[in-house]
Amino acid sequence: MTTRVRVPASSSNVGSGFDCVGIAIDRWLTASVTIETTGIGFSIRRRGKLSTVKVRADQDLFTRGFRAACSAGGGILPTGVAIDASSDIPVGCGLGSSAAAIVAGALLANGALGLGLSRDDVLEIGTTIEGHPDNIAPAIYGGAVLSVHTPAGFVASPLAVAAGIELVIVVPPFPNDTKAARAALPQTLKHTDAVVAAGRAAALVQGLATGEGALLTAALDDVLHVPYRRARIPGYDAVVAAAEQAGAYGATLSGAGSAILAIAPVDRAGPVGRAMLAAWREIGVEAELIRCPGPVGGATVITPPRTTHHEPRTIVKEIL
Repeated sequence: MTTRVRVPASSSNVGSGFDCVGIAIDRWLTASVTIETTGIGFSIRRRGKLSTVKVRADQDLFTRGFRAACSAGGGILPTGVAIDASSDIPVGCGLGSSAAAIVAGALLANGALGLGLSRDDVLEIGTTIEGHPDNIAPAIYGGAVLSVHTPAGFVASPLAVAAGIELVIVVPPFPNDTKAARAALPQTLKHTDAVVAAGRAAALVQGLATGEGALLTAALDDVLHVPYRRARIPGYDAVVAAAEQAGAYGATLSGAGSAILAIAPVDRAGPVGRAMLAAWREIGVEAELIRCPGPVGGATVITPPRTTHHEPRTIVKEIL
């Protein structure tokens, strides 16, 4: 019996929403699982952007998501699990490729084994593996999502995004080491900087909802993580300056990079994207452009019926 999932990419942090804000992006990972009663262990076929990924079996994110969901749902881990996955999400570039794989693994287990896990359960599972929810949440729910940790667990809430703005992302052909980028962050922060960060995080939520340019400009000028990571991305300052000169409200790292995200008025999104590509081209980098003019849905699961008494049919469960 085969279960299939489709999970979106995501851009996290979005400037000042460090580790808590993410937005689903129109790039996708698709995967299927077949439970093999005669198989032994996990076998994973990777295609598309995943074809270059080489990991040890115990570190594989599909496997970790699948195992964690099975454990959380009280299921018995099958003796044989065959996963076939393909993705057009750039790997290691700050677009949630890891989160998409974790979510896919957990949803495949939930669907194939009938574990009965909720979306919130999958959020907890994914965040435990990933370490923070900012990519996991939009991968599950779609759209823009604010996720915060509370004494009762993680709470994810959808964020409004104004119709008059567009996300523009340029992705260079080189990845950034997320662990190294996190290690570059300081362990402590001055109280005055923390106050600025809190205000700009609030500006991000309100700016996304209203499209107010002054708020978005402040929100994208982060003080928590970007100042310590920008030097790791060749051409970062030039690309950001090009975006702003072309009419963007601002630009910042997507996740930890290497991709750069700009937010612009809809009528300036085209020129902004071209300017960002040109700025990287001037230093010999041919980047990919991703435009996001509207909301992207979350993960979907397609599970075959569990009965043979009727004609075969497909049940589609959407997670939005």
